[in-house]
Amino acid sequence: MIPAYNEESTIGNLIRSIPRDVLDEVKVLVINDGSTDNTLVEAEKVGADKIISFKENRGLAVTFEKGLDTALQMGADIIVNIDADGQYDPREIPKLVKPIEDGQADIVLGSRFKGSIEYMPKSKKIGNILATKVTGYLSGIPISDAQTGFRAFSKYAALRLNVLSEYTYVQETIIQAAYKGLTIMEVPCTFSRRTEGKSRLITNIFGYARRSSITILRTYINYKSLKTFFAIGGILSITGIAIGLRVLIHFIMTGRVTPYLPSAILTAVLLIIGFQIMVLGLIADMVGNNRKLTEEILYNLKKRDLENRLKQSQPSGQ
Repeated sequence: MIPAYNEESTIGNLIRSIPRDVLDEVKVLVINDGSTDNTLVEAEKVGADKIISFKENRGLAVTFEKGLDTALQMGADIIVNIDADGQYDPREIPKLVKPIEDGQADIVLGSRFKGSIEYMPKSKKIGNILATKVTGYLSGIPISDAQTGFRAFSKYAALRLNVLSEYTYVQETIIQAAYKGLTIMEVPCTFSRRTEGKSRLITNIFGYARRSSITILRTYINYKSLKTFFAIGGILSITGIAIGLRVLIHFIMTGRVTPYLPSAILTAVLLIIGFQIMVLGLIADMVGNNRKLTEEILYNLKKRDLENRLKQSQPSGQ
């Protein structure tokens, strides 16, 4: 599956280079994200098996989610996502597919940092490393490249994942997969210099960092709300107690609070806010438990709907 936005110069060669003998049957799905150039024409010309086109640009996360759903409806057992800009080598697809075929992984990431990088701007390299460390820490999975757009999914993993972000999917899917018990592996991959145009996703490194950070934070809080709110509330409460100790000692010794009245007020405010945040954590945790039940219901509904669609698509008599 190839999400594409204004990649007319690279998408043709990419599709032609995809190995068709990796599995018994290989299909190429292109999700044209409102391209204003000839991306759609080029994809049709080289024989993409299916093309979905948005009338306007809707962003990588929405495009990715649509691609997963469509690939499942096409009967996919393994889904490989590869960017349309030609920086990943499609001839390395078998390396991503094999661990899933062998039952060793649910998701396989093509790691640029374990493989080779022909060129990457220093700012993007630093940003990738930092985002990977944060994603790895929050997910509890030691990974080397959380930003890679070259990754493979089993059918089970694709049914389990629900992309909620409207910007990018790369960190969210890893954190989600970790908390849903999916097995993630990495294999080295080659990352070539971009020869045509500029990145469609990272037009501004600071804007990307801000929006990615929000996505990471939201996803983590969704799955670790109690831990997050208790940590924040606990820090505020402990700070309040530490400040209040001086007030309490002075009151015991003199019977007065007046000289430390501002500290007494601050202590009360911190303790009240800290307690309220921890209560919010309990509420969020209960909401999270309901979300888990909802996701389980959604998984079963998606699975049942997919099975019905595949049965209906089979020729009569089979």
